[in-house]
Parts: sequence; structure tokens; C-alpha cells
Amino acid sequence: MRYFIIAGEASGDLHASNLMCELKKVDAQAEFCFLGGDLMQAQGGTLVKHYREMAFMGFIAVLKNASKVLENIRVCKEAITIFKPDVVILVDYPGFNLRIAKFVKTKLQLPVYYYISPKIWAWKEYRIKSIKRYVDRMFTIFPFETEFYKKHNFKVDYVGNPTVDSVANRPNQHQTFDEFCTLNQLTEKPVIALLAGSRKQEIKACLPRMLEAASQFADYQVIISGAPGIEKDYYNQFMANHHIPVIFNQTYELLQHAKIAIVNSGTATLETAIIGTPQVVVYHVLFGKLAILAKNIFIKVKYISLVNLIAEKEVVKELIAHLFTVENLVNEMNKILKNENYRQQMLNDYDEVKAILGKPGAANRAAKKIIE
Repeated sequence: MRYFIIAGEASGDLHASNLMCELKKVDAQAEFCFLGGDLMQAQGGTLVKHYREMAFMGFIAVLKNASKVLENIRVCKEAITIFKPDVVILVDYPGFNLRIAKFVKTKLQLPVYYYISPKIWAWKEYRIKSIKRYVDRMFTIFPFETEFYKKHNFKVDYVGNPTVDSVANRPNQHQTFDEFCTLNQLTEKPVIALLAGSRKQEIKACLPRMLEAASQFADYQVIISGAPGIEKDYYNQFMANHHIPVIFNQTYELLQHAKIAIVNSGTATLETAIIGTPQVVVYHVLFGKLAILAKNIFIKVKYISLVNLIAEKEVVKELIAHLFTVENLVNEMNKILKNENYRQQMLNDYDEVKAILGKPGAANRAAKKIIE
């Protein structure tokens, strides 16, 4: 069969490439045409647009690049029409993908499948109207999404979570702490891991407070997980007089060996939980208390971390906006490192989250359902 797939950012490229790999296992005649990235390209097929030309985040960025966005939509529509796929598969990226879904259903009358739902359960819930109208099947990766869509009379298929697969298949799982320290020229002190985010603005906003709090724990060594595409020199400006190692391409290994992690909210919070490292979740927001008021009006969920959302309770402390202070961070770190009952409860709750998510195989299950 012929599959046209659209992924508009790095995470979508990863998840879509895994889906393509599984589709090829089940469908030996699979042909691909796609908007995506290097990982998808490695699976074979025709790349129409790289996500680097599409990744405009936020209203202002989209407005500034309106002509490019419209051109990308035009090119995408043309490519689908010429390729004549058996199915169009959308991966998250709703602002773009829902416009394409409308075109595919109304103009071409082709099946439209969605792998990885847009986070309409958090905000922009009105998008459910477009999903119900233009999407034939939705394959979700969070269990709570099933109930959300049921409320809107739209049946979805929960296929498992790709993060479970990523962690289960991670390299160096049997690496010892001594081997990790030797490889990275570290001391033998226990580790505090800092995951400040994947974008420069996130790192700039979060890392200084992370470092200030972590530096108060003299019996530990602090290690920063370097983000892909961010040069080491960028981190150096936040070090002051401290020499803090920045380690790249070893995030899972770092988390595996850390006693505690401070994590900027995102998929990394879920990765940290599945690996089993106690954590504090932080998230910088401009205008502090005012932003929290706005969140309560516009954001429909109680928590921001995926761990708490999945558990439907506070498993990890979320220090958001005006609560993200050095003092609050130090207090929470002390509880995790010095209160064994508190630490163990978090680990027990992690086990519950893992049980809710289920076993690895999300892309494989999605591929089989797509072909069925």
C-alpha cells in the first residue's frame, strides 16, 4: 500500500519513523511519501518537505512566516494529489495537519488516520469538531485520552506509548555507575541530573535556578544533560564560577545513574519516571501569578507533567511560574533525598504509571491496526 505521512517536528519524525519501520514489517509492498525529517528519510520513500522548514512555534512565529506556512500547505496538498496514497497518516502537529485532513476528506475522499493525538484535552478543545469531521481513525498514546474522546462520542484506539518503547530499547542498560563515571571523567559522588529543556529559551529561563539550587548539595555532583543541536558553549554562560559537566547523547544513562533529576516539563518527565529516577518538575512562565490565572481559564487539565496526568494525581511536585524558586526547589530536593518514605512513595507511584501505560510495542500495534 501507499502511505502519505505528515510529521512537523523532531518528536513527530521519531514516532513516524518507528511507525514506518513497523509498517514495512507487516506490509512488504509499503511505499512512503512524507513531510518529516532525517529519521523518516532513513526508512525510505520520498521526502517532500523537511520539518525544519515547517517548525514555527507560537502565534507570532506563524504570523511572521505566514507565506511559508501557506506555501508548505500548498506543496503538501499537491504532493498528496500526485502520490495517490491509500491512506494519509497525520502525526500530532494539529494546526497544519487538520487543514490537510479537511482537504483530503473533502477533495480526495481518502482515509485519514491520526497517530498521536493533538493535546486538545489540554487546550483548544474546539478542534474536536474538525477531528470528528475529517479523521477516520485516531490512534492515541495516553490512556486518559480514551475517556476524553468518549465524552465527545468519538472512538479512539489506545496503542500504547512510544516513550515506553524508547526506554525499553535504550542502550547501555547494564552499564555500571563506575563505568559511566569513568567514561565521562566524573567523580564518584552521587549525581544530580539537570534536564533544562531542548530549546535555548527554555535553558536560559530554567538552568540558572536549577544550578543555584543543586549547588547547595555539596555531597553530590551536578551534571547537565545537553540537548541535541545546542552547543556546549551555550551552557557555559550559566556556570558562573562552577565547573559543571555537560553530557550529550547520554540522557537515559544519566537518568539511570542519578539519585534525583530536576526536569523541565515535557516528555522528559515521563522518561524519567519510566527509568525510575525521583524528580522535581519545573516550568518557567512569564508573569508568574498572572500566568497561573490565565492557565486556569484556558488550560483544561489540572497538571502539566505527563506523569501526574497519567496517574491522575500528584506523583511529582510541579514548580510552575511563581512557584519555581530556588527555595522551593531546594525544599523539594531535600524531601526526595532525605525522606526515605517520601522517595519510596514516588517510586511506587511510578510503578502505577508504568502499569497504566502498558507494555512496549506502540508503533507495532498502530501499524497493524492501520493495515487492518
